Amino acid sequence: MSGILMMAIALVVLGGAYFVYGRYLQNKWGIDPKAKTPAYELEDGVDYVPADTNVVFGHQFASIAGAGPINGPIQAAIFGWLPVMLWILIGGVFFGAVQDFAAMYASVKNKGRTIGYIIEEYIGKLGKKLFLLFCWLFCILVIAAFADVVAGTFNGFTADEAGIISKVTANGAVATTSMLFILEAVVLGMILKYAKLNKWVNTAIAIIMLVAAVALGLNFPVYLNRGIWHIIIFAYVMVACVVPVWALLQPRDYLNSYLLIFMILGAVVGVFVANPSCNLEAFNGFNVDGQYLFPILFVTIACGAVSGFHSLVSSGTASKQVKSEKSMLPVSFGAMLMESMLAIIALIAVASFGKGEAAAQGLTTQPQIFAGAIANFLSVAGLPHDLVFTLINLAVSAFALTSLDSVARVGRLSFQEFFIDDEVDEKNMRPFLKVVTNKYFATAITLVLAYLLAKVGYAEIWPLFGSANQLLSVLALIACAVFLKKTKRQGAMLWIPMVFMMAVTFTALGMTIVKLSKAFVMTGLSLGNTLQLIFAVLLLILGVIVAVQGIKKLME
Repeated sequence: MSGILMMAIALVVLGGAYFVYGRYLQNKWGIDPKAKTPAYELEDGVDYVPADTNVVFGHQFASIAGAGPINGPIQAAIFGWLPVMLWILIGGVFFGAVQDFAAMYASVKNKGRTIGYIIEEYIGKLGKKLFLLFCWLFCILVIAAFADVVAGTFNGFTADEAGIISKVTANGAVATTSMLFILEAVVLGMILKYAKLNKWVNTAIAIIMLVAAVALGLNFPVYLNRGIWHIIIFAYVMVACVVPVWALLQPRDYLNSYLLIFMILGAVVGVFVANPSCNLEAFNGFNVDGQYLFPILFVTIACGAVSGFHSLVSSGTASKQVKSEKSMLPVSFGAMLMESMLAIIALIAVASFGKGEAAAQGLTTQPQIFAGAIANFLSVAGLPHDLVFTLINLAVSAFALTSLDSVARVGRLSFQEFFIDDEVDEKNMRPFLKVVTNKYFATAITLVLAYLLAKVGYAEIWPLFGSANQLLSVLALIACAVFLKKTKRQGAMLWIPMVFMMAVTFTALGMTIVKLSKAFVMTGLSLGNTLQLIFAVLLLILGVIVAVQGIKKLME
């Protein structure tokens, strides 16, 4: 199958899904365009901040995409292009987009509250406490994995087989541009909040800022090693998840969304211009190098098909920003389908290389393989290969860095919410509660644990992250299904995804625990692997208890 045919099939399926299935769900559940959304009802200038649909879409898309839709399909390509493509399209439409829309819908209908509060309202307080603990542990995994991905794309040095160290200009340029993005986001945030300009003027300003940052990055690369970037990234995230969303989160996501959309459009054009051939087998079997298609395929490809993390963004941040209920469909359902499109592009990218060809070109990581393939495609159209390679690397790091902003905030909120319920008097809290609910303390403890885990490296964390991520999607689907049932709305479309993902995640987490336990018996565990084993056991126990409680409510 050619790249063009893959792309055409994906465009038809995903585009049709939005206009047919998305609108079906919207009509089935019902929206009220005149209703006062939580962004207005509870506006506080920090988390509840009304924003235009295109701004919230930019936040949602940039936050949910991360490195997942690029890393996942490339890693899963060992099974062949057919199962990867089928899962991206089927999972993206009937699993992921439905979950994201349902999570945002439930949140908006409940004053912008998170999935944790939805569980408390419709399942019970114990379920909420356990879910928030699960959510906090999961966020630590995500921060660790994505922080290491970003540090890798910023790393200004590499060593060859002889140990000779050389500078990586592309990574240095990406690092400079990304840091400039952060500064520009603060300026753009001020403009969006106080200048009250026309949205087209805001768009023009954002694009000018984007181009300026890229130009400066290409001409003034910064060279620092991976360890130093780890420290800088965590320091940035510490600030990003406690400042008001309008000051950094919203404008940064808005700025990055243009870069990411341009990247996807450029990749689509590149595929149609180059029409790369598919050098992957359609199907390589159910067991490839000791990796079983079930459940490995379905936890490796998370963000491109269905991802529990999306439910945290949909209900944790984006639902507090939508100005109208009619914005929910494009912001949630639409952003998920665009992410599935990105996953298809990643599949085409890895399929374009012959066996061993990517490694021969020095492309060893998933982001490098993706960037190298897109650069190859667009060089056919006459664009400079090195420039395109640098820009695509920049976009990938923007995905991951933007996700870090959102997930760190969600992790901080989950930790705080765990200690607060309706009986707690926030004005007369005991000293212990004052400390643990303080946003700076909650942020610090979350990031310290994530930093320790990040030193293990994302390649080691990714399997556990994928399993935990998909179990989170199970819990989100259960919570939304209970909400829809309790409010007399149709929720049957959530049941098949819920049951299937339950089988996938319990199997995958069980396999991870067995693997880590065997390693402990044979050789002992390092700090990183010990943390992974503890996390895996806790996540499985918490997930099972919350799932059982939710299913009981569905059966009532």
